[in-house]
Amino acid sequence: MPTDATLDQAELLGGRIRALRRDRGLTLVQLSERSGLSHPFLSQVENGRARPSFTSLDRIATALSTTQFELFAEIARAGRADELPGDDGVVVDAGGGTTGRTYAEGSVRAFAGRPDGFTPMEITADNTAFGEYFVHPEEEFCYVLDGVAEVQIAERTITMPAGTTIYYPGGTRHRWRSGDGRPFRILYIKGSAPAREDD
Repeated sequence: MPTDATLDQAELLGGRIRALRRDRGLTLVQLSERSGLSHPFLSQVENGRARPSFTSLDRIATALSTTQFELFAEIARAGRADELPGDDGVVVDAGGGTTGRTYAEGSVRAFAGRPDGFTPMEITADNTAFGEYFVHPEEEFCYVLDGVAEVQIAERTITMPAGTTIYYPGGTRHRWRSGDGRPFRILYIKGSAPAREDD
């Protein structure tokens, strides 16, 4: 049964999606066409009555010319997680985490969010198949907390047991899956890449 906190987070996320859609002058029907998701489902998401999977959220974010990580950061900022040391963060259910599903199912926990793009998050998943590549403008540092994860950067697959790290700059195509068929947990530190002097 959903908790009050879970319902609050769903409403925050839905409200942010609705605000972005209206800001971009889109109707729900147009957002449905751009994202490939049904109009009734999007209506439920905006009203906090449905929680999109991580993949669905990525489609919504892309249709709104933003990223799913910015949406997570938004609800983290609204939850004031960056001002509460020791807080458990803002948890976003990402689809249920059933083995065999494609990245990313499971849950995402956003610990903080700042306007400069700094967003530490914890992702738990157990998908055994690679899904679609994710590409976002934020740079990313990842630390495998538990389990064995595999990340595919372009066409290269890297196996990462607990305790290993990887960094890739913004714009890098990447996708994750379980390396041993069991759940894995990763700490992501996301942030906007520093501006170059010649930009």
